[in-house]
Amino acid sequence: MRRIFFFSVVVILYATPARAEEEVFPRDAGLKVEAANGAGGEGPAWDPKLGVLTSGNGHTYVLDRSGRSRIFRRDSGSNGLLFDQQGRLLACESAQRRITRTELDGTIKVLSDRYNGKRYNETNDLTIDSKGRIYFSDPCYGRRVGKEMLDEHGRIIEAVYRIDTDGTVTRIIQREAERPNGVLVSADDRFLYVADNNNNTVGGARKLWRFDLRQGGTVDPASRKLLYDWGQGRGPDGLKQDQQGRLYVAAGLNKANPPFEPARDKKGGIYVLSPEGKLLRFLPVPRDEVTNCAFGGDDLKTLYITAGGTLYSIRTTTPGRVVWPAAK
Repeated sequence: MRRIFFFSVVVILYATPARAEEEVFPRDAGLKVEAANGAGGEGPAWDPKLGVLTSGNGHTYVLDRSGRSRIFRRDSGSNGLLFDQQGRLLACESAQRRITRTELDGTIKVLSDRYNGKRYNETNDLTIDSKGRIYFSDPCYGRRVGKEMLDEHGRIIEAVYRIDTDGTVTRIIQREAERPNGVLVSADDRFLYVADNNNNTVGGARKLWRFDLRQGGTVDPASRKLLYDWGQGRGPDGLKQDQQGRLYVAAGLNKANPPFEPARDKKGGIYVLSPEGKLLRFLPVPRDEVTNCAFGGDDLKTLYITAGGTLYSIRTTTPGRVVWPAAK
């Protein structure tokens, strides 16, 4: 396996001061480049033993505990990554249009590659609740020709699904979001957050929604609440939550992209929102496009960010939240 090494540099954080109760990043915090050259395309996911796993260049990478970046799994075609309660790696393998789980012995199990006999579009991001149920998004950002997931009118279905612990798959969101991307279950299983990012359609949705999540793992469509709207800018991608309930949302563009994303006031970075959608802080990230983030480090106070193929990190004042105790 080829090993790749990177040197770390620091990018100084610039942001408007926040009130003491809204401090999110230490005053001397700065973005640190952890890996580059495409390694930080998507993901990321933290494991106390392995380090940080990311998706990029068609592979899955690992930034190990010593700070060395290398290919973890070649040609995985992965996008969103997450570790479950047992420390097993869950992956949206968008290139293979499936959800997989890497067992502790290294074997790879396909959890789902079809729904009602039809192949998914491009499995994108995933989250998990305290019962071990997996929720994942299936948008269509690439070619729309030849897709199988169609409704009765021949329109592509871009949806959110749930995989139960027995393997049963259920579609829980269909038209309540135009193009679901990032997904997140709140720590108490009360809410499902859905990043709606229809970014290659003029006037398409660039919104973050919150749905009430029922005990059975379905959502109440009538409960849909708009938390934040990026208007004509780049919409939300991945998101995570800290132990105070604040949301960290990867979104925006540093350079306008007309005609689809002409806005110049929605810069690329991490938008830190209150649980009700108030913008508390904005962390600018210099590379487009900002795709996802995850908490890690032994104290869960390091935020890892993927953007433009680069993996960054920055310290936070509050640990990230987890649904279960971190794997040992």
